[in-house]
Amino acid sequence: MNNKQQTYYDLLGVHPSASAIEIRRAYRESSKKYHPDTTTLNTATATVKFQALNEAYAAISHPERRAAYDRSIGYSRVFVAQTPPHFHPLTPRPDNYRSSAYLDPTDRPLSGGEIFALILLSATFIGCLVLAISIATIRGELS
Repeated sequence: MNNKQQTYYDLLGVHPSASAIEIRRAYRESSKKYHPDTTTLNTATATVKFQALNEAYAAISHPERRAAYDRSIGYSRVFVAQTPPHFHPLTPRPDNYRSSAYLDPTDRPLSGGEIFALILLSATFIGCLVLAISIATIRGELS
């Protein structure tokens, strides 16, 4: 479809990313506006606009036909992340400057949550050892 020509989305007054409900709502409003029986336009003009509206709705109300139409006009529903044109990557800092007060980023004190997790892991390990020794003692295998 030619870029100068009006797309089906333009005809219905919706964006190409509009949901099926938004498309249906726009079609119903526009069909009331351009239906030859309910419009104040002359019958010939209303009929042409109403037929174009029906053609647009038929093409983009069905998911497979909509996907084919989107490909034909060059619209993609897949969001592709691209770097903005004004983006400038950060320049690396010189080695003699560090943003942290610590010498090494891995050399830092443990947080309260990390200490608690280590205590739980230690208690679990010790509990497993005590359980294994007590089971072995009860069975008489440890003597």
